Amino acid sequence: MTTSGAEQLTLAGLAPRKRRKRAPAEHTPAEQHPIAQVVLNVQALHLGQTFDYFIDEKDSEAAQPGVLVRVRFGGQRVSGVIWARTDTSDTPRSSIRYIERVLSPDVLVPASMREDIGLVAKAYGGTRANILRFAVPPRVAKVETEQRLAASFRRPVGGSLPDNTQGGFAGRGTNPDGAKPAGSTFAVASTVSEGAAQGYRRLTANYADVNVLHDALTGQRFQSFVFDSLPGAQEWQRNMAWMVATALSAGKAAVVELPTMREVEDLMPMLRNYGLKPFAPAPAGGWVGDVAVLNAETMPAADRYRTYLAVALGQVKVVIGTRAVMYAPVEGPALFAILEDAAYQNMDGMMPYPQARGVMRLRAKSHGGVFVAMANARTPQSQWENTGPGTVETPVSGYSTAIHPLASPLKDATPWVRWLNRDELARLADPSIGARVPHTAVRVLSKALESGPVLLSIPQDNVSETLSCAKCHRQVRCAKCSGPLQLPADRRDSTPRCRWCGAAAINW
Repeated sequence: MTTSGAEQLTLAGLAPRKRRKRAPAEHTPAEQHPIAQVVLNVQALHLGQTFDYFIDEKDSEAAQPGVLVRVRFGGQRVSGVIWARTDTSDTPRSSIRYIERVLSPDVLVPASMREDIGLVAKAYGGTRANILRFAVPPRVAKVETEQRLAASFRRPVGGSLPDNTQGGFAGRGTNPDGAKPAGSTFAVASTVSEGAAQGYRRLTANYADVNVLHDALTGQRFQSFVFDSLPGAQEWQRNMAWMVATALSAGKAAVVELPTMREVEDLMPMLRNYGLKPFAPAPAGGWVGDVAVLNAETMPAADRYRTYLAVALGQVKVVIGTRAVMYAPVEGPALFAILEDAAYQNMDGMMPYPQARGVMRLRAKSHGGVFVAMANARTPQSQWENTGPGTVETPVSGYSTAIHPLASPLKDATPWVRWLNRDELARLADPSIGARVPHTAVRVLSKALESGPVLLSIPQDNVSETLSCAKCHRQVRCAKCSGPLQLPADRRDSTPRCRWCGAAAINW
């Protein structure tokens, strides 16, 4: 047998399979707007643009702007979001590929959210893909299955479920783009409105210009505020809950960004007092609630995607959480509030390094809503924004109206502080001048222990004593520079030295 006629021997049934050539898939461009402009999940800055793809007629209904799709890009498959649909493209038709798959028919990035992402990317010098990776959580298919199996309904905020419902996500609006009309598009329980009215009366008695904030929360134009809370436990929680309830009563959504989950747990009971229920599984099936928590650090992927989808579909109107909540896909004029805007947790550590305060204010202005920065102490940014109406406007900052406490309530709420220095102790004729804890402080602490616990704070570790005369209790001074003498804490038997010049006090 010649070499050219040789044949590889095989066992029976193990003959090599002959591959059949597959015919290329037949595609028909959509009749209306066949070109999809897609933002791909590619983080390279030089690819920060939209790429054109054809939409097949069979996918035309599902491939709406804002949905998640899978496409071919170069030699790999990547995911992306349809940003818009058009009739024409600058790319030659022979070079345009078809969208391979529509991953989910739900509009994850509504029209207003797409506009906000573009503004945030422009303000911080990044691309839309950079912001999308922060804003849209990873997809979890089983959550979408739960959503489709649940019954579509819309219930009053803070109210109970109808008897004929099984729970689940609210149905999408008739707008194919996923956007919902602004204004009062959902019912509000009476407990929310009554609680908001009571809270307004309390704030009016304690804060100046609260009526301006109330009018902004119930109005339809953008305004920015710097809120200075009174000192005291649960004061900021009460004020924040009132703003959320007032926004809901006016038909607006509310987004509250907090530094850590500790503050989230502190705020939730106050919202429950207004009749608002957390977003949680219902006994009859599905997930229901009025207040959703969004956290990208400790929250499971399924819960985070479920919360994001509920907000995007309009079922939940109040979203609280950490830094991830600043991208909550709310629609229309909404309240965007942030607590302790100087906290380091508000800064994102990935390029283009957006800051929660700037993103929230930018989105509030884009939505025609209300921005509120609340803190125990004003940040330099908040103080600069309160310099006057002539403040220079930037995409992420500008003039803000101050809401500050009235003088009398502030005086009553501020704790009484007495500095027991030598002059004060001499004025009080305290014989223990120079002691570590003067007799005056001991007397005050003893009396306070009769009514409750006492917190004793030590300013720093390794505190050394300053020497005083055993007879007159005057502080010992250096003979050279008049500085205070001290004995190091770990060297009791050593010679006293001056704290200023270091000279030893020999035979003092």
